[in-house]
Amino acid sequence: MLQLLIDADACPVIDLALFVSSDYEIKPFLFCDTSHRIERENAITIIVPKGPDSVDFKLVNAVTKYDIVITQDYGLAAMCLAKGAFVIDQNGREMTADNIDQLLAFRFESAKFRKAGGRTKGPKKRTEKNNIAFERNFRQICERAILAKKRGEMSD
Repeated sequence: MLQLLIDADACPVIDLALFVSSDYEIKPFLFCDTSHRIERENAITIIVPKGPDSVDFKLVNAVTKYDIVITQDYGLAAMCLAKGAFVIDQNGREMTADNIDQLLAFRFESAKFRKAGGRTKGPKKRTEKNNIAFERNFRQICERAILAKKRGEMSD
């Protein structure tokens, strides 16, 4: 069975993702630390001790090929992609082998700019358009992941 692994600490689409994943019979997991404790009736919550990247390491150790991960963390996304997972952010942008290097480079340059005293804008206010884009793209990824897993199992 496919798994949905959600980096839940700052994820605004948990309920929408759980709703959609139930349509595809994908087993959902929420990963959070002890300071957030996010729980939903129809998902398994994995709570880890608070610490730098503790949620990320727990999630990446649980992910397997063809699973779907929701995160806005490019570093975590890169590790999940390396394990053969599908990765999407809360706005519906898929992270792939084709764009992850550029996203990581942008993150690095932004951090360097801030460290030098520069200020960057925060994320824009979330809109219903973000939810619509997320749902559309997440459904497409669910369908592709299911198909990829079936093809993978047939070739084994």
